[in-house]
Amino acid sequence: MRKSGVLLPVTSLPSRYGIGSFSKEAYQFVDFLKKAGQSYWQILPLGPTGYGDSPYQSFSTFAGNPYFIDLENLADRGWITREACLRYDFGSNPAQIDYEKLYWSRAKVLFAAYQNSNIGKKRKFRDFIKRNRFWLDDYALYMAIKDAEGGSSWAEWEEALKLRKPSRMKECRKAFKDEIEYYQFQQYIFDEQWMKLKKYANRNGIKIIGDIPIYVALDSADTWADPELFQFDDQCRPTRVAGCPPDGFSADGQLWGNPLYRWAYHKETGYSWWIRRIEYCCRLYDAVRIDHFRGFDAYYSIPYGALNAKKGKWEKGPGYDIFKAIKAELGEKEIIAEDLGFLTPSVLKLVKRTGYPGMKILQFAFDSKEESDYLPHNYPKNCIVYTGTHDNDTIMGWYRTLNQADKDFCRNYLNLGKCRRKELHWEFIRAALSSVAELAVIPMQDYLGLGREARINTPSTLGGNWEWRMEADVLTDELAVRIYDMARLYKRC
Repeated sequence: MRKSGVLLPVTSLPSRYGIGSFSKEAYQFVDFLKKAGQSYWQILPLGPTGYGDSPYQSFSTFAGNPYFIDLENLADRGWITREACLRYDFGSNPAQIDYEKLYWSRAKVLFAAYQNSNIGKKRKFRDFIKRNRFWLDDYALYMAIKDAEGGSSWAEWEEALKLRKPSRMKECRKAFKDEIEYYQFQQYIFDEQWMKLKKYANRNGIKIIGDIPIYVALDSADTWADPELFQFDDQCRPTRVAGCPPDGFSADGQLWGNPLYRWAYHKETGYSWWIRRIEYCCRLYDAVRIDHFRGFDAYYSIPYGALNAKKGKWEKGPGYDIFKAIKAELGEKEIIAEDLGFLTPSVLKLVKRTGYPGMKILQFAFDSKEESDYLPHNYPKNCIVYTGTHDNDTIMGWYRTLNQADKDFCRNYLNLGKCRRKELHWEFIRAALSSVAELAVIPMQDYLGLGREARINTPSTLGGNWEWRMEADVLTDELAVRIYDMARLYKRC
């Protein structure tokens, strides 16, 4: 059945306290999606972020970002006051996130709420800890130690901490008892608020598409707690890390630095860690987009300590074997394969064998020099079309940077001859929605016709990313009706 949805990170929602959260504005966005005839809300990873603020570099693959906790809800419970919240500086620009100010202010507000909550005596809290012990114990301990170590990565800790010597772990659990409970409190409130919002979305006919990175961050509870899952030496140092080889866009390639998996070990365990990860994500989301899907077929392996990606090599991944195990344990799940970039025949074969829909990006289609699989007339039904993703410029920003030949190709293909410039984005949206793709997902910035000031991320750059916020007054009834009419026209309501 043909459907459509909107891509908008939680961070980009408007709110009173510096960053999008599970606040009333999130519920209002769900109402807007319903009014606009949409079926999906796609978000980015929900994990806690560190240096660089990227949701793809999280301190845990299971934990939630405490920035998303709705402070108004905590005030309603009597754990903090609204007046106290307003005394903190969360940033003054409603169109931009100030992560430095968030870092210093949010933790203080949440800790004050924790101290007033008497959470340890609540049965629901204790039940939550018990249900999530498989990841929460390690995560809360890890974050408590990390705070005590001045925020440094576990790779820089003393040997007894780094290698998790049992006697040292026992000491830390005792010494940091309150701090551990504080981090458990964060996750309990995050889970409670997120599941309430998801339930509201589902009740209103909106499914959530979540996003999980294929790799985890080196500085994470996952790598610290389970080093045997990764290509580490006996001192828990990475031996090989992830990235991409040099190409026409980057002479040095891309050095991501994430630790690589020991796939042979995962196979020995029946891929139990991955099964647990997917199962957990399928509770948080209705559909899961797996980033960098080609890494399951073959992954680029770079020696740890290399200054760039030039000396890397391709290694064979687990292939279909991992998805066979996931399906056997969990049944059929709604999974999306992020199959972008250069795709070898074996990658294409893997995606086809899983049955998962791949992705088509309209911005990749208009190269006047060659035919492209991203042109709508080449789509298969089993795919998801986007005008762009979080890693692309907005349609309006992108179009302005095209060379004349590619721009002419766009205009001819989409019949833009008499289209006014301020309406251009609607014709790209029309091309996506009118295609045979079963699902069309449009970034909110493209529905709003915004320029490059609304770009979310520019890959391989530091600073200025993940900061865009939608202003509060843009979700008008007029816009909802226009989105609905186009979705209805192309049978996507």
